[in-house]
Order: sequence, then C-alpha cells, then structure tokens
Amino acid sequence: MQLTRRNFLTSLAAGSLGTAASLMPSPLHAAPPAAPAGSLLPTALGIDNFAVRAFGWKAPELIAYAESLQLDTLFLSDIECLPSLESAALRDVKAQADSAGLALYIGSWSICPTSTRFKPTWGTAEEHLRTGIRVSKALGSPVFRVILGTMDDRKTPGGIKARMEDTIKVLKDCRGDAMDAGIKIAIENHAGDMHSWELIELIERAGPEFVGVNIDSGNAAWTLEDPTDLLERLGPYTICSSLRDDMIWSTPEGASIQWTAIGEGLIDWSRYMDRWRALCPNVPFQIETISGFARQFPYKTDAFWEHYDRNPEALAKFETLAAQGHAVEPFKAAGGLDKKEAEKAFQKAELERSVTYCRKVLGLGRRDPKPGV
Repeated sequence: MQLTRRNFLTSLAAGSLGTAASLMPSPLHAAPPAAPAGSLLPTALGIDNFAVRAFGWKAPELIAYAESLQLDTLFLSDIECLPSLESAALRDVKAQADSAGLALYIGSWSICPTSTRFKPTWGTAEEHLRTGIRVSKALGSPVFRVILGTMDDRKTPGGIKARMEDTIKVLKDCRGDAMDAGIKIAIENHAGDMHSWELIELIERAGPEFVGVNIDSGNAAWTLEDPTDLLERLGPYTICSSLRDDMIWSTPEGASIQWTAIGEGLIDWSRYMDRWRALCPNVPFQIETISGFARQFPYKTDAFWEHYDRNPEALAKFETLAAQGHAVEPFKAAGGLDKKEAEKAFQKAELERSVTYCRKVLGLGRRDPKPGV
C-alpha cells in the first residue's frame, strides 16, 4: 500500500488517533519537535547512528547524513560519537542539528555497575548517568538512553533480578539530577537482558515520573516475545525507540532469529503503527538496522529456562510468529571485496531501504523529501 501524506492525514483524522491523548501518560512523552495544538502530523522519522556503525562517523558526519535523508530526528545512541563533551563543542553540535532541522536524541550504554557490559569509561555508574543527563540537556534531547546489559547478565550471581536492583539504586541516586534537568531516562530492552514485564517492574520501582523505555523491536525476539505483543506492554512507558524487523524460524531445539531491514521480516508494520499511534504517538520512529547474522535460542531445552522466565502466553505468540518465518542467509562480503567497505555498503543499503519503506508504505516522516530520497 502506497500512502501519500494527504491520504495518511485523512486516514488519521478518520481513525482512532483522536483518542491517543487520553491514552498517553503525558509525563513520559516528548515530541520532536512539538506539533501545533490540534494538528495531526505523521510520526517523526529518524535513525539510530548504530545502524551505520561501520563508517565510524562522529556527530557532524552523522548529522550531515541524516540531513541528506531529510529526516526529523537523529539518535546519537553512543556519546562517544560526540567530538567532545565540553560545553562549547556541544553547542556546535546542537547548532548544526538545529540548522539541519533535526531533533537530537542522546544515549549511552550500561549504568548497571555489576553488569558484564559496564565500562568505567565515564567513571562510576552514577557519574556516567549524570554526564549523560548533562549532555542530553545541552543538546536538547528530551531523553538519555541507557541499558542494563545483555542476556549474559541473566547468568551472573543473583541473576537478572540482582542486576535490576543495582540499576534501580543508580537511577534513584540520580533522580534529582534528572528531574532538575527535565531529562527522562530511557532504559532499553537490550540484547535479551530483561523481559518486557521485568523492564516494567524496574521502571515502576525506580520512578516512572523520570524513567521510561527505549523500545527495541529487534531485541523483543531475544527474550522470546512477539515485537507487537511487547509493544502492547511497553508502549505506555515508551519515550524513545530503536527499531528494525525480525525474521524468526523454528529449529529442532527452539528458534533462530535474524534481524532485517524494516519490511523484510515478520512484523506486521501496519498493525504495529496502529498500536504505536494509540500508545506512544509523540515518540519518533528511529531505525536501527543490525542485520546479517542469526542467533540460536534453544528454548525447547530445559537448560534454557534456568535463566529466562517462562511466560506461556507470550511464548505462544512468539511461536506463532516463528511458524511463519524462514531461514535467511547471513551477510557475506562478495569475493574480492574489502570486508570493511562491503560492511559499509551493506549497512547503508539496509538503512536506506528501511527509510524508504517507512516513508512510502507506512507514511512516516514530517518532511516531503526530494525525489530519490
């Protein structure tokens, strides 16, 4: 289905978006940029810089690239891509983004001091979080995205519950800093670390007035959850996003999962966006394609469930999705091509196909792009 902006806006006016405001917990959502009162705008469209990680670009190059695609937002999900964290350098980055018409979203990595993924690059977990809050405020980001860790943390002493406790303590210690700055902390469902219901528990205990979700549709499958089912649970808490498609197929021991460009996997994006507009309508749709490899999940073995929660209803929906999938070939550089250059071309193509799909099929984005963009 091809949607023009006029047809898209007409369909919104005739549909259920008018009820979205009553469904949205206002303290958790920020629009990029704010829509005029009473207007109906398409969902803002952006990209996560990790989608083109092979290029090693810093913020100025990433802003220029996002501007060339005529996007609405740019998610700098790793503060290491900033040339400097000094105030003058941050002002320059913000000025460039403002000139390009881009709203910036800012992020970094683990704030769980006992996670296998925590690094002391920015000091203690609390120092890391406070640095991110300061940087986010300087760059005009309404959120600072962080993670707990990965699925490996489920196997650490005390399991994921112990890591959640440690993360909650860090968040509470920095609550005043976040509230004073007006910055929400967006915790991602990252790499199989927390099930959606565990992430909700973390947010509710830490403080939903300043903590929300960075929703990742690809990572949903790594906790054996249907991405649309996960959106139903996490949507009301969602304040930021990193999105891609999933291809899942059944195997004798469980399932294989390979992420894909948007529109090339199993997610019903039309249905997904209907729920998005009802649950988190002011959150931008930010693409983070990470494709080219499959991961095995042997959930039909007893050993697997030593570290994961068995939720029969969620698992049944995941298995229904997996029954529709098929194996996907992993990425391989063509013979004779430099591997690094092949990775760059692959990542760029995956991302740009996704941008095109989001615009032409889903009607996302607030700009009228030039021909060929």
